[in-house]
Amino acid sequence: MDMIELKENNNFYVITGGPGVGKTTLLEELKNRNFQIVPEIARELIKEQQAKNGKALPWKDKNLYKEMMFERSINSFEQIEKNLNDKKPVFFDRGFLDAICYAELIQSEISERMKSYAENWKYNENVFMLPPWREIYQTDNERKQEWKEAVLTFEKMCGTYESYGYNIIEIPKKSVRERADFISEFIKENDK
Repeated sequence: MDMIELKENNNFYVITGGPGVGKTTLLEELKNRNFQIVPEIARELIKEQQAKNGKALPWKDKNLYKEMMFERSINSFEQIEKNLNDKKPVFFDRGFLDAICYAELIQSEISERMKSYAENWKYNENVFMLPPWREIYQTDNERKQEWKEAVLTFEKMCGTYESYGYNIIEIPKKSVRERADFISEFIKENDK
C-alpha cells in the first residue's frame, strides 16, 4: 500500500452526527451566510443508486456502499483542497471518518488504507457534532434508520472521531440560526 502523505487542513470543519439531527438545514444556513459548504456524500450516493437501481445502498450491499462512500469522501476532500484559494472555513456535511464509523456499525472491515487516510488527512481538530433530537427526527427515502439506530450512530460517531484525536463540539438543540451563530462564534474564539 502507498504511503498517505500528511495533510492538515485547519479550515476544514466537519459537521456530523446521527441521521435526522438537522445537519442539512444547518449547512444551508451557513451557506446563506456565504460559507463554503461540501454536500453530504452518503445522501448523494443513495439518490444516485436508487435512480439507477444500483446495489451500493445500506439496505442492499452495505460493504459496497461503505467503500463508495469512503472513496467519494476522500475525492471530495482532495478536490476542495486543490481548488481552495484562501483559508476561510469550509464546512463538510460529514467527513470520511463517517464511513469508518459506518463500517464499525455494520461490523465491516476497516482497511489499512482507510485507517491511513484517517490518521494522515486531517480536518480541523474540532468536529461539530449534532446530538440526537427526537422532536425533529424523521425518516425519508434516503434515511430509513429507526430512532434507536440514530442514537447508536451518534454515540459511535463521537467514539470514532475521538479515537482519531478529534475534539467533539456538541451543537446545542436550538434554532438553526442559533446553531449557526454557535459555530461562527466558536470558530472566531478558537481560530489558530
